[in-house]
Amino acid sequence: MHWINSPHITTVHGFSTRHGGVSPEPFHSLNLGGTDDLPENIAENRRRALNDLGIGMHQLSYLNQIHSNNVCHAQTGKQTGDALVTNKRGVAIAVGAADCYPVLFYDDKNKVIGAAHCGWRGTLARIVKNTIDEMLKLGAEIEHIHVAIGQGISRDKYEVSEDVISQFQNNGFPHSCWSNRHLDLLAVNQFVAEESGILKKHIWSMKRCTTEQDFFSYRRDHGKTGRMWAVIMLK
Repeated sequence: MHWINSPHITTVHGFSTRHGGVSPEPFHSLNLGGTDDLPENIAENRRRALNDLGIGMHQLSYLNQIHSNNVCHAQTGKQTGDALVTNKRGVAIAVGAADCYPVLFYDDKNKVIGAAHCGWRGTLARIVKNTIDEMLKLGAEIEHIHVAIGQGISRDKYEVSEDVISQFQNNGFPHSCWSNRHLDLLAVNQFVAEESGILKKHIWSMKRCTTEQDFFSYRRDHGKTGRMWAVIMLK
């Protein structure tokens, strides 16, 4: 089981699991990133995972992620930021995660795609809105954008500082997005998508927590863990 798909997205895409790779413990086994595993393991895992989607590494646009709300217009190879958009066919865009939420975007009518890495900082800074805005510049229309939110750390498992909660309070997010010091990143990103004009029926969520055994979790594994990818490409 390399990839989990969203029924909302009808082009090539997937959210990776931790299964089907070559990495030893603690990265067992389909680790697609990070700096602790052997580079040759990561390279082979990426080759296998992308091959399952019919994608070659030469087609991939991915990121050096910095917990920003910066959106890049995709070029093959590596860029710096936390989201990618494109209307080019045959260019696969990928974001990595290991508790943060990966979010994929697809306008089927106008053939524009996006991918965003949503940690708490990027989420607070409305990276989902910025990604949508950049898609609109490429010809997407808000009523045709479908959003798929992958696996991430659930509210029950995600305790943060009072300061982080107060930042969300002060930036216009509803109180339903947290409970005491437990932050609900899924709810916040759904809120930003709807606030940006995405139709509620066009938002799909996997509703699975990265602390489950199928996934990598930075928090569960105390920082020594692998990375998953969310990938999308226009056929």
